Amino acid sequence: MLSPQLDGRVALVTGSARGVGRAIALRAAVAGADVAIHYHTSEDAAEEAAEEARELGAPNATTVQGDVTDPDSVDELFAAVEDELGPVDVLVNNVGDFAPAHWEDIEFDAWKGVIETNFYGTYLCSKRALSGMREQSWGRVVNVGYAGSEKALVYPKNFPYFVAKTGVLMFTRMLAADTQDDGVTVNAVSPYVVETSDEFPDDAPRGRWASVEDIAHAAAFFWDEDSAYVSGENVEVDGGWLPETL
Repeated sequence: MLSPQLDGRVALVTGSARGVGRAIALRAAVAGADVAIHYHTSEDAAEEAAEEARELGAPNATTVQGDVTDPDSVDELFAAVEDELGPVDVLVNNVGDFAPAHWEDIEFDAWKGVIETNFYGTYLCSKRALSGMREQSWGRVVNVGYAGSEKALVYPKNFPYFVAKTGVLMFTRMLAADTQDDGVTVNAVSPYVVETSDEFPDDAPRGRWASVEDIAHAAAFFWDEDSAYVSGENVEVDGGWLPETL
């Protein structure tokens, strides 16, 4: 059991009904936070995640619905969290669609959805959370990126995803610089392939894919009080994967 690093704090993890987001939200619950499980359409899974969070020691864990690509919906979901739990202290931007096809074969709506969920959602939620964080001079923003974004690699397959995640990394560093006097840290956790992925390459680094707990552990590092001087950083959780250029 982890020490309660987030006692009295409110944590919102977007896309936390399942997978990586759910693991991060449950880690925040164990750390003592009041957790808001966000979902867009997966209401039943979100309710199950909230119940698990309550069992892990977050009795006030709740669910909140919203579309992170829509400014009005983002404002409404944050207002719902604030009304029930209080201002958001820890924000994890996890939502992001994926398009496993060659860029020329991706229809515009799918391309648009990948950019909007990964990049616009991160922007909108961060902007909405920052007012409260700045007011109380404390906040933690953790963005979920993708391993390899540091190198700005080019792959025809999944191209809009890589474009969006590179933007997330740049946004992370800009926001870290902009909040350095506000008591807020902004960092990124960037997995390669996670065990819950839809597609798997031929070879897994270290003989396995990343577990959702691997990603949650990295996220937890950034909200730990001992990491308060770490901001604008990106931790790649990839088992030592070395991407190859085309």
